[in-house]
Amino acid sequence: MAVSIRLRREGAKNRPYYKVVVADSRSPRDGKFIEIIGTYDPKKPDHNSTLKLDRAEYWISKGAQPSDTVRSLIKKNKKQAASAPAEAKPEPPAPAAPAEAAPAPARPIAETAAGEPTES
Repeated sequence: MAVSIRLRREGAKNRPYYKVVVADSRSPRDGKFIEIIGTYDPKKPDHNSTLKLDRAEYWISKGAQPSDTVRSLIKKNKKQAASAPAEAKPEPPAPAAPAEAAPAPARPIAETAAGEPTES
């Protein structure tokens, strides 16, 4: 069975949205597929795709052939994944403040002779 990694069209008329799928090359474009490994929104500017790179690499190692568009999406996502850890360096955690004791009541409460509390 020849397996390909390609786009499956979703979305409304004039509002394309694609899912990146692993499918038998003989099945129709929007037909049966094996696994969904990502999404692609061509109308969205800048970062417009998500991809499970580990699954894409797995299927390519098993002989799946990515389409030209999917190949470029994989390349873009690899480049973005490589630059993301360098940009998002975690800050060192701030020292924890010591736990404070429970606050004392604002006014002391005194009891009357009848045993009813009154504020003084």
